[in-house]
Amino acid sequence: MSELSTSLGKINLQSPILNASGTFGTEYFNFFQQGILGAYVTKTITLKPKIGNPPPRLYETEAGLLNAIGLQNPGLKSFLNNDLFDLREYLKIPLIVSFSGATQEEFIRMLEGLELHCGIYGYEINISCPNVENEGIAFGTNPDIVFNLVEKLARLTDRELIVKLSPNVTDIALIAQAAEAGGATSISLINTLYGMAINWETGKSRLSIPVCGYSGIGIKPVALALTYQTARAVKIPVIAMGGIHSWQDALEFFYAGASAIAIGTANFSNPLTIPEVYQGLLNFLKQRNLNLKDIIGKVN
Repeated sequence: MSELSTSLGKINLQSPILNASGTFGTEYFNFFQQGILGAYVTKTITLKPKIGNPPPRLYETEAGLLNAIGLQNPGLKSFLNNDLFDLREYLKIPLIVSFSGATQEEFIRMLEGLELHCGIYGYEINISCPNVENEGIAFGTNPDIVFNLVEKLARLTDRELIVKLSPNVTDIALIAQAAEAGGATSISLINTLYGMAINWETGKSRLSIPVCGYSGIGIKPVALALTYQTARAVKIPVIAMGGIHSWQDALEFFYAGASAIAIGTANFSNPLTIPEVYQGLLNFLKQRNLNLKDIIGKVN
């Protein structure tokens, strides 16, 4: 057993590092071996194709990135007919498909369609994406709605069912507990915070959608606190993300209670972030004769 091995609800991972959805393509494997990742998470797909929001859609801030991409994706049919086949042929690590819907029926139809295909280890249910109106945000902010949705989805699959939570809520622990009660096997958090940038010379928004998603190093303290609260509120594993740029950052999230982490925005500025975090964690644990599971949730 590797010092870095960990487990989700139904998947054993040789590495505790995942890529955050929408921030990582298979071209990154030109820089490092696939086994550095515990699993590969797809960009979020929706039932029908989405062209996303008009440009400008990205703006770099002093401590992170604003994005108004808008869940651009080819839709479920194209994903199943094209992308899924290629990913199954290429990947040597577990494949997790991220998907979202505008209605409960869309979430169910997405899962039913995906369940017909082999090679998928699990799903990340995106109920939290804040940069597309009516795409998940209503589900992710109400515990009763979260429970009802997750319960229906859990009945349809025996695969890993990860529910991705929004930080833009009053009490994230209540949302996490609702997802767990509904049958989620893991929780992932956090999705992007709300953010905005204005050109001080013109008074115009820097992006086509004024209020959009904010990610990157600036959100790390928020993500860490919400990880800590969530890990203490549920018994299922937590996958933490939000501002992780180094192995030291990653360690903080494990101490806070995460069983795995995901790295996103950092990949854009440094495509070697993931292998650097992996090696740093491995060195840290070996030097102290520890396994990852020895430190999960052990913040003093």
